[in-house]
Amino acid sequence: MKLDLFKLFGKTNNKSKSVAKERLKLVLIHDRTNVSPKFLEMVKGDIINVISDYMVIDEEGLDIQFTRTRRESDNSPIPALVANIPVLKMKDKDIK
Repeated sequence: MKLDLFKLFGKTNNKSKSVAKERLKLVLIHDRTNVSPKFLEMVKGDIINVISDYMVIDEEGLDIQFTRTRRESDNSPIPALVANIPVLKMKDKDIK
């Protein structure tokens, strides 16, 4: 039986890399929008709760960001919430 140490340590490395990437995203978002990472996590949780009533989503693939955009009327900068939510399937809901 051969033990592949690269695979064993590679899994942890990928997970650490993902965590570091997520933390960096939160820091950048905070700098851009002056929104705390805790607030962003609360918004993310609320969005997941609401959308989960209607569809099955891939929470790992969920990407929510605050960014800046320009208002069409006067071209002034405004914050924007951008969400990329992978939908796995729609739930059967009775619409009355």
